[in-house]
Amino acid sequence: MRGDEYEEFDAVIVGGGPAGSVTGALLAKRGHRVLILEKERFPRYHIGESLIPGMMTVLEELDLVDRLAGIRFPRKDGLSLVWGKDRQLWNIHFSEVPGVVYDYSYHVRRAEFDDLLLTRAGELGAVVRQEATVKEALTDDGRVTGVRYTLAGQERVARARVVVEASGQARALGRGLSPVQWQDDMRSVAHWTYWAPTGDLPDDQRGNILVERVTDGWFWAIPVDSEPPTLSVGYVTPTSELGKDRTLRELYDAGLAESKVVKGLLAGSEPVAEFRTTRDWSYLAETTVGPGWLTVGDAAGFIDPLFSGGVCLAILCAHPAARAIDVALRSPGMEERAFDAYRVSHHKMIMTFLEYVRFFYDPDRDREDYFQQAQAMAELDVRNVEAREAFVTMVSGVSALAILFPIPEVPEEASVV
Repeated sequence: MRGDEYEEFDAVIVGGGPAGSVTGALLAKRGHRVLILEKERFPRYHIGESLIPGMMTVLEELDLVDRLAGIRFPRKDGLSLVWGKDRQLWNIHFSEVPGVVYDYSYHVRRAEFDDLLLTRAGELGAVVRQEATVKEALTDDGRVTGVRYTLAGQERVARARVVVEASGQARALGRGLSPVQWQDDMRSVAHWTYWAPTGDLPDDQRGNILVERVTDGWFWAIPVDSEPPTLSVGYVTPTSELGKDRTLRELYDAGLAESKVVKGLLAGSEPVAEFRTTRDWSYLAETTVGPGWLTVGDAAGFIDPLFSGGVCLAILCAHPAARAIDVALRSPGMEERAFDAYRVSHHKMIMTFLEYVRFFYDPDRDREDYFQQAQAMAELDVRNVEAREAFVTMVSGVSALAILFPIPEVPEEASVV
């Protein structure tokens, strides 16, 4: 393709991770011409193995629930914690919330899970191009009209009526579209690896993710394989703890020695992969929409991984994002209204989750305090549930489903342009 040639689509999506793939899949399912540009070649490694139930209804809409079950990822039925004033092991089950459609999720290998989502987008009709590096957004009189990218050493142009920034924390386009607001009180660093063969939690907690507080941070322990039993074990600490004459590995080892439960699970096991590190992840984009563009997933904001909400929030946000884009494509005069409805609802959902994580980060409260705070923050339609049930709705992502996305309906006479 020559530099003066271009392709036209209804929507170009920058990034093929969960947010981009789901947005693209839903738009393609609605009959729109979609291009997904992914910088890497899938399957590829990514952290974030533990999913929560709130996202399962979106996977059902994409006919992926049975396929996901067929991969035989470890099933996740709840959350075990060593947190709070007494620092004793306690747990919740997602089934404690009556009436939910899905009271379980999975611990996944993200390489396979993300590949499944991207493949599904292609099956539904989206054009998927991997190892495509987006260079810049194209604009016309303040409106984003497409992107310039390279593929196999060739520069290409794709024009679209809507461009979706879904490139994750890289924010390939987002840096030029909207600055971010860092959550300075939640600047943290994570250091993790995989251990095998590992022990198990008590029988009624098998398959749960474990979250354990220690003096200078907290650990996650996620079952990712059964043969041999393998745990992803990560340590999260404020970035302020760095540079205090201890390396991250020393902080990790000291935390393990202090832990009550994690060290027992790792007795007799050893690391079976290299250690990895990431840092400074809690931020929010100042805006998530503009003329001709919309942001989803981690590119729009990321909240501390305490409750494994990253993938769930990305997929839940992709659903109303696709609805808003569908409205804009079918009835262009409604774009601003639809995009603004998405912006407001996205901000509400992310801020609710962020506010609760901040409250929970005080590790010395009574357990009941955490439950009551969740109840106080519950949406009107679940406000009558008991405090413990409200907590389960919060950490399972179910409460996010209670935040309505008032995307306007498209007039019946409107059709795909």
